[in-house]
Amino acid sequence: MSKKRRIKNDGTPKREKTPDMFSARPFEGLADEVEWIALRELVPAASAPLTLAPELVKEFGDRPVTLATVLPMAWPAMTKPDGRIFLGLQRHVQSGDVSRDLAVALVRALQTNPGSPVSVPAHAGVGPRLQDLIVDGPLDITLHDGFEFWLDDDAGDDANVKASLERANASIYPTVRLAAAKAAYWCRVPDRGHIRWVLPDGEDAALGALARLSAGGDLLLGEGTKFAGMFRAHGLLVPVWDIPRDPEAAEWEAPLAAFAKRYQDALADTSPLDAAARRSRQGLVGRQLTLR
Repeated sequence: MSKKRRIKNDGTPKREKTPDMFSARPFEGLADEVEWIALRELVPAASAPLTLAPELVKEFGDRPVTLATVLPMAWPAMTKPDGRIFLGLQRHVQSGDVSRDLAVALVRALQTNPGSPVSVPAHAGVGPRLQDLIVDGPLDITLHDGFEFWLDDDAGDDANVKASLERANASIYPTVRLAAAKAAYWCRVPDRGHIRWVLPDGEDAALGALARLSAGGDLLLGEGTKFAGMFRAHGLLVPVWDIPRDPEAAEWEAPLAAFAKRYQDALADTSPLDAAARRSRQGLVGRQLTLR
């Protein structure tokens, strides 16, 4: 018998392990699943208002809730003295179900006195998920150049928050939400640019379409671009292109729109992959990373 399963000899009750739920697609069912993933994995500084479900409004009042990509010191949530709640999407401690983690943080924030720190358990356990607690709909996303939206106008925030703000602002790289496709973002890093797009389709279908495009030489966004690979994020695929650093985001709208059209055409082709496309598919899988 393993040590983990051995009953203690001192008579103390055995601690029950908190179940860790797992969801490969934690944002599935939300109208803007792809944008939730993008804000979680691609965007440094952004926010969007959320609307509490009627049951929560009845219990806790109609408290304003703002989704934030990241909060000071990667807090799961924080409350303001006037009752506003900020819910952090990018955080260090998490279970196997990001939606459940967010639900726990939101409920704990609602239960916390306005202006007080929010205590969130290390293990989310079993319970409602985010989809059960908010009114679903498209996210009204605002991208920010910095994290000043953390602070109140009276500048009475904690000094640790301000110190975290300075560190977070120093790590931001320019990011623009592209109009050519939902959940597509341009960013500029020191030596190049990137375009990353969260594809809305199931992994197998998306991978097949990309393989067809790769086999036909249609995977690039234009001269000087490179298909850097892709990663799997919360159950969906995110292709990544390296692009020249200098052109601004607006100059990539047309190339991305043209690619999106090619992708949709390839997606509509349900015939078996030919030998070249199968080889391309294997190559794409070999360059794929998985994020949770």
